[in-house]
Amino acid sequence: MSSMKKNRKKHLWLIPLVLIAVLAIGFLVYTGDYYHAAASAEAAMKSDQGVRVVRKDYGWLFDGDSTKDALIFYPGGKVETASYAPLCRRIAERGLDVCLVDMPFRLAFFDMNSADEIIRSEGYEHWYLAGHSLGGVAASYYASKHGDQLDGLILLASYSTKKLDKDLPTVLIHGSEDKVLRMDQFREHKGNLPPGTMDYVIKGGNHAYFGDYGEQDGDGKARITGEQQMQETVELIAKMRDRRR
Repeated sequence: MSSMKKNRKKHLWLIPLVLIAVLAIGFLVYTGDYYHAAASAEAAMKSDQGVRVVRKDYGWLFDGDSTKDALIFYPGGKVETASYAPLCRRIAERGLDVCLVDMPFRLAFFDMNSADEIIRSEGYEHWYLAGHSLGGVAASYYASKHGDQLDGLILLASYSTKKLDKDLPTVLIHGSEDKVLRMDQFREHKGNLPPGTMDYVIKGGNHAYFGDYGEQDGDGKARITGEQQMQETVELIAKMRDRRR
């Protein structure tokens, strides 16, 4: 064997390493480009007399007056977790404590079952699960496997790609000006929803205003403020919980 062939063979093992390195760099670049929480969202992460915000292994607990009812929230893809603090705080103020999950790489698909550990570790009797956009798809996947552990599922600008238990109370909420939500997929997967699923359209709302991270690429122009969209969302979630009672 010539020295040239020996050298070529000796360096073949480098090819997989180079490919892995290129993929890893590409992944880090992709996940490193994300929507950052606004300053007002960061402020909502601070405790006050109404809601105590506690850092947890899974993310943050928005601890209000509730002792029995809690909601687990999966953030949208490539959105900083703190962006959902204003919404979570409002929900906690309405008597439903919130466990806001800090997902790996800001992609809920990497820890779809994070609700398991939260349900085991936190001492609540009734659990609700919610998610925004990609986080909603991940939440629906968990709900399709563990519906018996949940009192309700809330999908914000999202849909369920898996068949849900017919007895699981489910609410869909999206904005009329949402241009990010794939409505063809939304309609296609409606057959996975339980009978009696409530479908609400927030007039003037868009995709991004469930969080507080500014405008989202490709989204529609909202005709209401983010505060208005969040408040209407909170009212709908509270209505769902009150129906269980």
